[in-house]
Amino acid sequence: MTDLGDTLWQAAVIMATGMVVVFVFLSILIFLVKLLAKLAPAEPIKAPQTAKSAVTPNQNGIKPDVIAAISAAVHQYRQAKSSS
Repeated sequence: MTDLGDTLWQAAVIMATGMVVVFVFLSILIFLVKLLAKLAPAEPIKAPQTAKSAVTPNQNGIKPDVIAAISAAVHQYRQAKSSS
């Protein structure tokens, strides 16, 4: 059976090696992302052209079209319920 000290030392070496590998990988990744940002700068985003709609929302922010559609659906539902 191996000594507990040797096992702990081996575990510490493996842990340190893994941490160094991850640190180096992330450092290289950050460097490459920054390099890519300098080589290919992002184009400015243009605001989309918004068309003015003929329907304007009322005080509650609900468009009259929506209110009309809901009212029609409720009316149809009530008619179907009363005829049953």
